[in-house]
Amino acid sequence: MFNRVAVSGLGGILRPTIHRTWKPLPCSVCLAKRWSSVCSERKYFITTPIFYVNAQPHIGHLHSALLADASHRFQFLKYKNGLKKTLFSTGTDEHGLKVQQSAANKGVHPLEFCNEISQKFRNLFDAANIGYTHYVRTVEERHVNAVHHFFQTIVDRGHIYQGAYSGWYCISDEAYLTDVQVKEITLQSGIKQFISIESGHPVEWNSEENYMFRLSGFQEDLKYWLKDDCRVQPKRFLEELRKWLEDDLKDLSVSRPKDRVSWGISVPNDENHNIYVWVDALVNYLTVAGFPNLTSWPPDVQVLGKDILRFHGIYWPALLMAADLEPPNKLLCHSHWTVDGQKMSKSIGNIVCPYNCIEAYSSDGLRYFLLREGTPHSDNNWSDVRVARLLNAELANSLGNLLNRCTAPSLNPSQEFPSLNLQYLQNMSAAGKELIELVHNLPKEVENHYDNFNFYRAVDVIMTVVHSANNFVQEEKPWELKTLTDRTKLDSILRITLETVRVVGIALLPITPILANKLLNSIGVMQQNRYWECIENVFSKANEKYLSSSFKLGSRTKLFTKLKV
Repeated sequence: MFNRVAVSGLGGILRPTIHRTWKPLPCSVCLAKRWSSVCSERKYFITTPIFYVNAQPHIGHLHSALLADASHRFQFLKYKNGLKKTLFSTGTDEHGLKVQQSAANKGVHPLEFCNEISQKFRNLFDAANIGYTHYVRTVEERHVNAVHHFFQTIVDRGHIYQGAYSGWYCISDEAYLTDVQVKEITLQSGIKQFISIESGHPVEWNSEENYMFRLSGFQEDLKYWLKDDCRVQPKRFLEELRKWLEDDLKDLSVSRPKDRVSWGISVPNDENHNIYVWVDALVNYLTVAGFPNLTSWPPDVQVLGKDILRFHGIYWPALLMAADLEPPNKLLCHSHWTVDGQKMSKSIGNIVCPYNCIEAYSSDGLRYFLLREGTPHSDNNWSDVRVARLLNAELANSLGNLLNRCTAPSLNPSQEFPSLNLQYLQNMSAAGKELIELVHNLPKEVENHYDNFNFYRAVDVIMTVVHSANNFVQEEKPWELKTLTDRTKLDSILRITLETVRVVGIALLPITPILANKLLNSIGVMQQNRYWECIENVFSKANEKYLSSSFKLGSRTKLFTKLKV
C-alpha cells in the first residue's frame, strides 16, 4: 500500500500533512513569458482530448481535431522562420469499463479491440490531413509510467486517502454523480429510471471502497484560476464552470476495484485497484510532454467537447495543482454536431461516418464545412444537402470561378501576374475601392478570429473578400478590354484580382491546406512567400516596387470539382 502518512486507512482516518505549494500564475503573465519577442524559443503546445475507443470515430471527433489542427497551422503561418518547438497531441483513451464490455461483446481481448479502433482514429486523422506531432495511446508503457508517477506524486503530497464511497454511477460516462446531477424519468415501457442530467445516460446506485482525491480542498484555487475571463472559451462555458463552483465540491473517487474494472492501470502498490479511467486519461497531456521530465508545460490551449468540460475544467486543474504543476493556459470548449436536431448516437443509428464524407466531399471539402459551419458556442446540424450546396457555392463557384477568371488564357495570354499601374488605384470604381479596403483589413480581422478559435467567422471574412472580388471583376468587365492594344487597365484589373486570390489562398491555409496550396501553386506563389506577413498591407505605398513588377503564374488547375446535389 501507499506511504501511510499520505493515506487514510479503511479502519480509521489518518490525518496527513497536505502539501500546498502551488501558486496560480495569471494566464496573461504565463503567455507573455512564453511568447515574448526576446524569447529565444517560440513554443506552442495544443492538445485535443484523447478519444474513447468504445465506438467508431465520427465527425464530432474529427471536429475537435480540426480545431486544434487549424490553430496549429496558423501558428506556423505567423512566424516566417517557423516555431522552434511545437507540440500538437491527440490520441486514444483505451481503458475502463466500457472498453472492457465492448471487447467482451466482440469476444476479443481488450488490447486487440483497442488496437483496431485506435488505428481507425489514426487513419481518419491522417486522411483528414491532421498535422499532429504526437499520437498517444493510454496502453503505451510511457503513459503507464507517467500515470504511476503522477498518482504517486499526489499521494506523497497528501491529497489521496482511502475510504468507502457510495453514489450514482454512470457506466457510459465512467463517472460518479451527485444527487443534483441526476433525475428520474419514466421510459415508454412505464419503468422509472434515473439518468444523468448532463448526458442523458442511465445511472445506477453503487457502493465500493475506493481511493479518494481531496478535490474539496482546491475549490478556492479553482475559483482563482477561473477569474481570468480568457481562461475558457466561449464565455458561456466559463460561466458554467464558475456556477458549478458555487456549490461545495465533493472529493473525487480516483480508483475502481479491479474485480469490477479489470482493464486499466493498477494503483501503485495495490493490485486490487485500478486507477480511475479519467485520471488515467487526463495524464496523457503530461505523457506527451515527457513527464516527469517536462520540457513544455503548461499547454497553451486544450481543445475539448462540452460533454467533458467538468473533467477538464475542474478535475484536471485541481489534480495538476495537487502535483504542484501549472494548469493549462486556456481551454477551448466546443459544442456538438447533431443530425436533424438530435445528438449523434450509436443506439439511434444517426452517426455520420467521416470516411464516407471524405470520399464524397474530399478531405478539404469536409474540413471547410466543419470549420465553416461549426460554432463552438452552440450545437451545429449536419445535412448532406447543406454540405454539397455550401461547397459548390463557395469553393467551386465563388473561389473557383474567381481563379479561372484571372488565369483564363483569353484574358491573361502571357500567364503572369501582370504589373499594376499605380495611377489606376487612384481612379478606381466604388467596387474596386471596397475590395482594396477589404483586402487591407483581412489579415488583422482573420488573425483575430483565428487567435480566438472562431474559424467560422474567419472564413466568413475571407468569403466576403472573394464575393467583393467577383463583384469588382463583374463591374470592370475585363473581357471587354482584351481587344485593346493598350493593356494597362486590363493588367491592373488582373493584378488586383490575382493579389486578392493570393491573399485569400494564404488565409485559407489553416482551413483547407491542400486546396489552398493548390491555388497558390496555380498562381505561382513560392513556398517561402506563404506566411502571414506576406498578406499584410498588400496595396500600400511600401509595396510599389513589388506591385509594379510582374512574374509568371503556375499551371492552371481546377480548384474544386462541383458536387451533385
